[in-house]
Amino acid sequence: MDNEFRPDLITLVDEENVEHTFEILDTIENDKGVFYALYPIFDSAEEAVEDDGEYYIMEVIEEDGEEQLVEVDDDALVDELAAEFEKHFEELFDDLNEDVDT
Repeated sequence: MDNEFRPDLITLVDEENVEHTFEILDTIENDKGVFYALYPIFDSAEEAVEDDGEYYIMEVIEEDGEEQLVEVDDDALVDELAAEFEKHFEELFDDLNEDVDT
């Protein structure tokens, strides 16, 4: 049995056709839509160390019959989603700590 942890990765292409790979940290689905918390994956350890640790909140939209991810540009919604994501992260961290302590 393979118990090895493997992150969920997604590659997005920006407006300049540059690919960026992200780890999907969490997903929220509510009456306002479907949202992902994404953390960038870096090509080098040096880039990772220099990173400020911020994640991106993206919304799933449908355009021309295809699902796409776009950055959420409503500051109030970003704050609301960030609070919910942070709560999820804290719960996950607490659960992981309990597993280690037992």
